[in-house]
Amino acid sequence: MVNNVLPNGHFHKKWHQTMIKTWFNQPARKVRRRQARAAKAEATFPRPVAGALRPVVRGQTIRYREKRRIGRGFTLAELRAAGVAKPVARSLGVAVDARRKNRSAEGFDRNVLRLKEYLAALVVFPKNAKKPTKKDASAKDCAAAQQVAKNGKGLVPVAAEKRTPEYVSVSADMAAFQAYRTLKLEQTNRRWEGRRQKRAAEAAAAEKEKAAGKK
Repeated sequence: MVNNVLPNGHFHKKWHQTMIKTWFNQPARKVRRRQARAAKAEATFPRPVAGALRPVVRGQTIRYREKRRIGRGFTLAELRAAGVAKPVARSLGVAVDARRKNRSAEGFDRNVLRLKEYLAALVVFPKNAKKPTKKDASAKDCAAAQQVAKNGKGLVPVAAEKRTPEYVSVSADMAAFQAYRTLKLEQTNRRWEGRRQKRAAEAAAAEKEKAAGKK
């Protein structure tokens, strides 16, 4: 004992025996999940096991708006632009989200292009091989079809967005421009726009009455 300190360790020896739950089957569960995925892929062949095709959207709030991620489903406007009906889209493995709205033309065009790229590479197997329809793929395409696995890339991988900075030489006008003062002036004009229009209308009406009185 240091400095004659009395030992005061209350060790609850029964606590770890009754309150702690341990498991040592995690490696076996990992193997079991892998085998289940392989069995599902074999049972659903040639359907893709990567899940439904989903759009590329921007993150919410100012903090995450520059980040692109996979969304819930395509909007009805995007499906309409790509030439796909809502009931048909789900049957082709395309996720649909009727609540989402398009806020930018850039995102709208990107998702429409993503849809068209997916439909161009899509191989639709006929329900009846003896009586294929016009929308079904040919026998050659069906034989060459490959199953898309969920390997992190999905059906149509999202390309990394690379931005290159644009360098501009600062001119004399740009250096003399006062951004803060210009913004304040525009805010003031916007705040007083309604009152100024009302005053101008009242002045025009008063002048009209004055001119009518002189006649």
